[in-house]
Amino acid sequence: MLPETMDAWVVDAQAPGLRRQRLPLPACGPNDLLVKVRACGVCRTDLHLVDHELGRPQRPVVPGHEVVGQVLALGEQARGWRIGQRVGIPWLGGTCGACPYCGGGQENLCDHPVFTGRDRDGGYAGYCVADARWCLPLPEGYDDIHAAPLLCAGLIGFRTWRMGQGAGGPAPRRIGIWGFGAAAHLVCQLAVAHGQEVHAFTRDGDLRAQAFARRLGATWAGGSSDEPPQLLDAALIFAPVGALVPAALAAVRKGGVVVCGGIHMSPIPSFDYDLLWGERTLCSVANLTRQDGLDFMALAGRIALKVQVQPFPLDQADIAVARLRAGEIDGAAVLVP
Repeated sequence: MLPETMDAWVVDAQAPGLRRQRLPLPACGPNDLLVKVRACGVCRTDLHLVDHELGRPQRPVVPGHEVVGQVLALGEQARGWRIGQRVGIPWLGGTCGACPYCGGGQENLCDHPVFTGRDRDGGYAGYCVADARWCLPLPEGYDDIHAAPLLCAGLIGFRTWRMGQGAGGPAPRRIGIWGFGAAAHLVCQLAVAHGQEVHAFTRDGDLRAQAFARRLGATWAGGSSDEPPQLLDAALIFAPVGALVPAALAAVRKGGVVVCGGIHMSPIPSFDYDLLWGERTLCSVANLTRQDGLDFMALAGRIALKVQVQPFPLDQADIAVARLRAGEIDGAAVLVP
């Protein structure tokens, strides 16, 4: 028998930070799955939401968009899932289906998207509901805690890495990764598995993160102020630091690409046109498509990624967020109800 209420953490417009609250069990809509949360990753986007850097929420909202759970009930129009099945709930939780982007195969750029943990309640709770059409199957070989980071760190990292492959030219041989956190530690393994050299850039002086990168196969690791030993073919930026954009442009060869993989970044300082000249490309990544999710989960099933996690009980979500903010997490923090 299901409980009538559940423990949860919420973000609201009154003040930054997380607040514990007892909430009613969420209702399952026509296209929804009611899911018992087994694990929920703590993403850097959650920090931006907590700090109101993505705008103030219209109502108190439960954050968390790297949700692994078990299906408990299905709406009358929900298809493709069964009760008891394991399910993954990602950041993009719905689109309008009517704007030019949805009609043109770019649903990740939808004009009226619905985001898990921002527009509808996410996984910092015992239960949540999600639109069945946007949920993802999870590969075998990963338990719940290790599967959770795949749903954003993995997915956005994958889309960022794939955009860094360039368009039509030779595949990049040397890749630089700025910000060696949850997404980067998975992307590093993807790149190494595809025969690419990885150059990892961490906070200056963060020898622990640099050693972590080398253990995952990085050819070189140093601080964000360091120059790589050779020019790079592509640069992937996961740290939300605008000053890294000109640094990354300076580190890539002519014809190279710099991809910004975060949803929020501090202001980018001005830089000389010479850094961009030479047909270098600078672009951002926005969200994901359902096909991205299917492609990445299939790839994760073949490569057997080593997902580094630090689990926290759900009632320590505020501690997990604080440690992520302080750069004290190697890999990904994961909440366990």
